[in-house]
Amino acid sequence: MNKPELYDRVLGGLFGQALGDAYAMPAYLHPRDTRENYGEWVEEFYPGPPGHPAHDGLKAGQVTDDTEQAFSLADMIIKDGKVTVSGAARALVNWYESIDGDNSPYVGPSSRRACQALREGADPTTTGNQGDTDGGAMRISPVGLIHPGDPVKAVTDAALACTPSHNTRVAISGSAAVAGAIARAMIPGSTLEEVVQTGIHSASQGEEYGNTWLGASVPRRIELAVKLASSDKDVYNRILDLYDLIGSTLATSETVPCAFGILVLSAGDIMTCAKYSAAVSGDADTVGAIACAIAGAWNGFAKFPADAIQTLEKVNSQFDFRGVAEGLTEIALRNLK
Repeated sequence: MNKPELYDRVLGGLFGQALGDAYAMPAYLHPRDTRENYGEWVEEFYPGPPGHPAHDGLKAGQVTDDTEQAFSLADMIIKDGKVTVSGAARALVNWYESIDGDNSPYVGPSSRRACQALREGADPTTTGNQGDTDGGAMRISPVGLIHPGDPVKAVTDAALACTPSHNTRVAISGSAAVAGAIARAMIPGSTLEEVVQTGIHSASQGEEYGNTWLGASVPRRIELAVKLASSDKDVYNRILDLYDLIGSTLATSETVPCAFGILVLSAGDIMTCAKYSAAVSGDADTVGAIACAIAGAWNGFAKFPADAIQTLEKVNSQFDFRGVAEGLTEIALRNLK
């Protein structure tokens, strides 16, 4: 891959992360409530719904902690030139302090516990030993983006990135699935089936890392999600099946498989992926961030609609999408050699 091709896919992955996050952010906690409030489908960016426990007050097109943490991790990877446990810990604490995490309603339980311990000087190799939520997976996209065509290395680095806050087998398995799928999606000519199968295999590899903890099998639940998404039911009822039978809560073994189901259901189309992520509801912003990060890396930035990009850059002007993409691309190029 030459640099322009690689940059296009890195930028696509970053904007996919933000698009899925912001587009699904206004979803309600149940698919029927989302449908009742927005109509058959969410067809544009909306502000956070009044009364939502985490997103009330967010602007239309605004990202959540998923993308904030992904960019903080990306910045630290660029600064260090690689993924490290200490760098991941610094990235997490920097993000937490930048949003006044102690008083923020949308900090996940595993990340909050880890950040508070890290700020007190705890060892980052132990602060994540009970972290089992989807916080590791929702921010892992930069790790996949720097390892084009090398899902094995993406899995290894995913484990390092998860250590400070999500150092459990189930959380690393979910993060590895996403990072590995993105690594495969970066290669031109990869089919969506190959990307999904790489995600399943990477999830199995990820189970070899981290502290033993309770949680359903991520790779087996991805397989189930793909089966549900591929049924002959109409699209909305397949989305209901994903919500009811896979789930879209904060659990890694729900959100990550659900995101893969949405990816398959949308056939990898970026905007359809975002729309279906919103429809699935629950922790929809995380489902969207994961699914659309994979879809973005697979499609490349050139396939994004210009109006969506303009909205994301305007509303989230604190992020230098193109500069971060440039930095990650340089690391990806080194890793290709």
